[in-house]
Amino acid sequence: VQLQAFGGGLVQAGGSLRLSCAASGSVLGIRDMTWFRQAPGKQRELVATITSGDTTNYVDSVKGRFTISRDNAKNTVYLQMNSLKPEDTAVYYCRALINYERTTWSTFWGQGTEVTVSS
Repeated sequence: VQLQAFGGGLVQAGGSLRLSCAASGSVLGIRDMTWFRQAPGKQRELVATITSGDTTNYVDSVKGRFTISRDNAKNTVYLQMNSLKPEDTAVYYCRALINYERTTWSTFWGQGTEVTVSS
């Protein structure tokens, strides 16, 4: 099983980006899917989470600007980021709790995708 994140790039402040993270391989089920970010010189922080029941949770700094969603048929989680600010600049990582062998569940991380917001 692998997680691959896509969609990062360079954008001006006020702009938008949509990140995607897809699970591939022998995926039998996925529970929570989460986006984290890590800015230079800072600790990794949780940005948004979506449960298998589509309950969402966001860090205060992105509420009203970012939207997390998932497509279970595609084993994919998305992060729509609007009204981007320079302080959103970071490497964004996805994480998912995945069932890949009968009753085995493990946490997988994507490789990270870089988002740079210019002022």
